[in-house]
Amino acid sequence: MIWIKRTLLVLLAIALLGALVMAFRPQPVLVEVAEVTRGPFEQVIEDDGITRVRERYVVSAPLAGKLQRITLKAGDAVAAGMVLAIIDPGSPALLDMRTERELTERVGVAEANRLRAASTTERTRATLDKSRSDLERTRKLAAKDFVSAAQLEQVELEARISLRELEATRYAEQAAIHDVAVARAALLQVRDDATGKPAGKPSARRWEVRTPVAGQILRVTQESETTVAVGAPLLEVGQPAELEVVVDVLSTDAVQIKPGAPVRLLRWGKAEPLDGRIRRVEPAAFTKVSALGVEEQRVYAVIDLTSPAEKWQSLGDGYKVDASIIVAHLDNVIKVPVSALFRDGEQWAVFTVANGKAARRTVQLGRRGGLEAVVEKGLQPGEKIIVHPGDTLRDGLRIKVTASPDIL
Repeated sequence: MIWIKRTLLVLLAIALLGALVMAFRPQPVLVEVAEVTRGPFEQVIEDDGITRVRERYVVSAPLAGKLQRITLKAGDAVAAGMVLAIIDPGSPALLDMRTERELTERVGVAEANRLRAASTTERTRATLDKSRSDLERTRKLAAKDFVSAAQLEQVELEARISLRELEATRYAEQAAIHDVAVARAALLQVRDDATGKPAGKPSARRWEVRTPVAGQILRVTQESETTVAVGAPLLEVGQPAELEVVVDVLSTDAVQIKPGAPVRLLRWGKAEPLDGRIRRVEPAAFTKVSALGVEEQRVYAVIDLTSPAEKWQSLGDGYKVDASIIVAHLDNVIKVPVSALFRDGEQWAVFTVANGKAARRTVQLGRRGGLEAVVEKGLQPGEKIIVHPGDTLRDGLRIKVTASPDIL
């Protein structure tokens, strides 16, 4: 009987010791895991953008005087040469030498703008001629299967964009020619009024301000009757159907964006995204204060809409869109969630799952996006890695998987 009691005591001690060991044994760390995958990868730059009319014309007062109330409203259609506003220049005695000098300088500025617009038109026409030659040559090569369909599509797109550029520059040149004519007419009338000679133009008591281009009223800057100075803006005229998108991106992102890069426009009011292409990345940056109060260097990227016009006709000037600019596309790469990566000295590393434990592994990365990163060395498709590794996770610690989110 004594040996039975001793055996029971030994067993009880062993059980108690085992319970103490289990009680003080480190508990496994709860983790979430994801799988290393192989597939297409896109590196995108995302930022807010706004739409704007590609070419707008600001109608300004050609001379000083009393502006009659403007009855036109934003959205009204106007034809080229239509009267937009009427200005009463007042008594000829009020037209002094300073007014004449202002109008003389205005003629010089208008003439300079006309020459610049003409030069831009010629340059754009040359670009279009080259694009058409490239397109014709590429079509011949595509017919013999020397170039891919994607290359042909890119050249066709460049030709269409060049044609739209030429149309825009012609619009600007037409407006510049009108500005020269108006400035010269205003100067002539002031001189005729000062000398008492008939102007041969509209009555000195009633100067008609006309639009040089057809389109719609985008904005009425000065609606009420008032006295205006030379050059005071009165209205804005443009073509709402000719839209572009402007996105201000960080200067560190702008260096990765090239003209022609594809763009997806999201959250613009409808579920279906719109397609676009980068036309230009402006060379000069500007300083902008973020919502957190941090000064940032930003650069404007201008985007042409390439989706059919009927899909985005409900958009107007100054509408908000979200732009996703694709700066790189790879078809077949190994990729992991960015949330699984952490710094290990000068290198990047992840925690893999091995026999119920966390195993730290150094990896070599390629391109990185907002959600995914390309792995060039260190991992294979199908391996399990830990996402959102906490500060308490160490190499060799026991882990317990709580979820395997589909985050790729």
